[in-house]
This record gives sequence, structure tokens and C-alpha cells, in this order.
Amino acid sequence: MTDDAVLAALDCGTNSTRLLVAQSGGAVLDRQMRITRLGEGVDATGRLDPIAIGRTVAVLTDYRRRMEELGVTRARLVATSAARDAANTEEFIAAARAATGVEPELLSGDDEGRLSFAGATASLPAAFGGLGPVLVVDIGGGSTELVVGENGDAHGAHAVSLDVGCVRVSERFFHHDPPHAGELADADAVVRGELARARAVLPPLQRDGPLIGLAGTVSTLASLQKGMREYRREDIHHAVLDVADVSTWLDVLSSEPAAARMQRPGMVEGRADIIVGGVLVLACVMDEFDRRRCLVSEDDILDGLVASLR
Repeated sequence: MTDDAVLAALDCGTNSTRLLVAQSGGAVLDRQMRITRLGEGVDATGRLDPIAIGRTVAVLTDYRRRMEELGVTRARLVATSAARDAANTEEFIAAARAATGVEPELLSGDDEGRLSFAGATASLPAAFGGLGPVLVVDIGGGSTELVVGENGDAHGAHAVSLDVGCVRVSERFFHHDPPHAGELADADAVVRGELARARAVLPPLQRDGPLIGLAGTVSTLASLQKGMREYRREDIHHAVLDVADVSTWLDVLSSEPAAARMQRPGMVEGRADIIVGGVLVLACVMDEFDRRRCLVSEDDILDGLVASLR
């Protein structure tokens, strides 16, 4: 394959639908994200809502036009947690296929984790080279993937997928805005229980080893920490969140209603109502795995998918 072949990855997650178009040599031509909330209500109903499917397919249709404009020759389209859980997934798969012309893939949690790990570890700072096994946490809308492996070795990585994403936690536990203390405590207990299950099956990790955080919750926290009024990828990618920062933001965001969160510089449209669930997951991960810092990565499953096409 020549370096100028144009490749694309499409990720239909529980909360967002995203596109990456890049040349096979690595040059990024376009990267887009839109909040579509495909997984709205899935935790309670076990089905994808037709309106949510329609929102997502409309975005996929737009993405197809963009892919055609850029001359994409090969593409992968994946669906993750919400689609894994729903009884009517085939309805979405058929609609996504028709909208894009790409055969959708329903990823397992393990495959999702390894692809995320591949993307996140492909271009780490040089200092990560001698720090031992890397822990990657990908906090999605419906699930959280934890992956342990050596820098750049996605095939040898160990992954576990937990049903504690930011949308699922918010829908299941938070019935008030802002959430009551008891709701936060219940969510915390369940998340920690899931993390205990993960620790039992993942390889042992040294205390305060490297942690890389992926997805909208982590990126939004970095944006909030910097008070960014406009998203700038270069300022978010490989920023560092201290455990104290994460704890403080959990306290602050969980004490105010979603409307107030939305007014904060750095908050992303469509994320204010679910950010507390995601931050709670990250705070629990850092505590349970003894991590004082989290490296924010804007390279993720999309980058792993594009790399798989080269």
C-alpha cells in the first residue's frame, strides 16, 4: 500500500459517533466527533431506541459524504457497548451499512480494548519507554475497558471490559440533578466492585505505574482543568491529570446541576449530564490501581483501527 492511500475509521459508541480519515503514511486528513447518544436508555430497556438510531445514521450519512470527498479507499466501521447489549442491534447494523457502504463490525469488549491500547500507545512520550507495563483506561458511554500491556504491544495486551460507562452509570444511579450523596455512594460501590473483578484477571501492576486515559470524559476533564473555551487537540493530547485534580473535579461537578456544568469553560456540548459518571469511574480507577497521574491521550480506538488497515 502506498503512503498516500486514504483510510477511514468510524466508531459508533454509546455516546458519540466519530470519524478519522488519514493517509496510510500517517497524515491525518480529518477527525470528527458528534454526540449522538446511540445507547440512550439501553441499560434500562435492552434495546436501541429508533430515534437514537436515526440520530446516529444521520451522522454516518454525513461522514460517508466526507469520506467520498477525501477519496477513502478502505474503511472500518465498529459498534461497541450499546450495540453489544441491545436485542435489536441488527436494525442498527443494517442502517449503518446502508448509510456508509461499509460492513459494520460488532466489537467484543476485549477487541475494543486492544484497539484502543494500540492507538493510545503508538506514539507515547519517550519517557514511557522504561516504566514497565502500561495501564490504559478507556471510559466509554456504556462500558470501560482496562488494558495492560507493554508499550506498543497491543497483541500481547490483556484487556477486560466493564459495564460502567459514563452514560450507563448516570442513567442507572443518578436520578437527581445534581446527584444525591446516596446515589454517588451507590455508583462508587458498584464501580469499585467491577474494578476488583478486573484486578483479579489482569496481570499484576506496580504501584504508581503509567496510566493513560482515553475518551470524552478524560479529554473534557483536561479541557476543564485548562479552562479552554475552544478545543485545541494539541493542548489536550498528552496533558496530565493529577489524582487531586480528578478528585476535586468530581466534588465540584457532582455538587452542581448540569446547566451550571455546561457554563464552565472546557465543557463539551452533550456531555454535561453524564460527566459526573465518567469522572467517578476515573477517580475510582486511579484509587484502586494506585495511580497518582493520568496521561490524557487523544489517540485512541480510531487510530488503532486506521493502523489495522495499513
